[in-house]
Amino acid sequence: MNKINPISFAKLKEKLSLPKPWDNVVIFILNILIAIPTFLIVHHNIIEFNWPINLDRIFIFIGILILIQLILRTLKTIIVICIFFYIITLIYGTLFGEYGFQRVFEDYRSMIYSMQEDPHPQDLIISKLLPFPNKSKIIDAVNFTNPKVRNFALYATTKHFKDIKGHAKDRKLIQCFAVFKEIKQRWNYVNDPKGQEYIAAASESIQHFSGDCDDHAILMSACIKAIGGTPRIIHTGGHMYPEMLIGDKNDLETAVYLIKEVLFIEESKNREIHYHIDERGKIWLNLDYTATFPGGPFMKEEILGELTFN
Repeated sequence: MNKINPISFAKLKEKLSLPKPWDNVVIFILNILIAIPTFLIVHHNIIEFNWPINLDRIFIFIGILILIQLILRTLKTIIVICIFFYIITLIYGTLFGEYGFQRVFEDYRSMIYSMQEDPHPQDLIISKLLPFPNKSKIIDAVNFTNPKVRNFALYATTKHFKDIKGHAKDRKLIQCFAVFKEIKQRWNYVNDPKGQEYIAAASESIQHFSGDCDDHAILMSACIKAIGGTPRIIHTGGHMYPEMLIGDKNDLETAVYLIKEVLFIEESKNREIHYHIDERGKIWLNLDYTATFPGGPFMKEEILGELTFN
């Protein structure tokens, strides 16, 4: 019987490598893509030496490039294989309307833009990498198509602010604020069973309007979504809370006017409106259960993860 000679690691590496010089080109492009956000993190966290024409920053960037290049070249074979499968996945996503090349480009560009403006750009990276706890359960629990959820949201819009005149173009925003008001008036905070994380569906919470922070976030998100709004749930590590998409700065001005001058005059008097601006420049208003008006103070402002319901 003929013995099959094992392929040496060197030969395997040679077979899996891209033809030169393309392997070096791929590694260099990847280096640039990694070096830019890395430099932004270092730039924001190291004091400036005020050298002429920002030579200190130039040297730091060059140093980062060299270091990453050395690391990537050491792992070149593994990286090339991963990139190959990643490109196949993106081609599939592009052809079938899922996450494709265009989305990758937009997400990378928006991340770099946000990191330039954020004094703690590393937090943006962490928020993208950390897992969202109980993600699949929470997605299922935001059952906004359930008739009970939809009917309750409709009831809230007829109970509050129905007779507000002169704001027809802001009807959806006002109705979402009506949902916030009704849930706020009814919500009763109750802890989960000891040692367990109980995730209540929105249709379940409507029966008694009680639960902990994630139950409130799920119910608020489902009801906002049920009447055409765009909610998201923020994870902070020890707390979850809902936010609602407002839009751009002009839309924020409209929301602030409605809150402070029309709908929540007493609750928001002399109070600041709290919101987040995401990596695409879109504004999200705080709807936490501790707030007495939309945009009330955050219980915990940090973002370790977010789950958006478009």
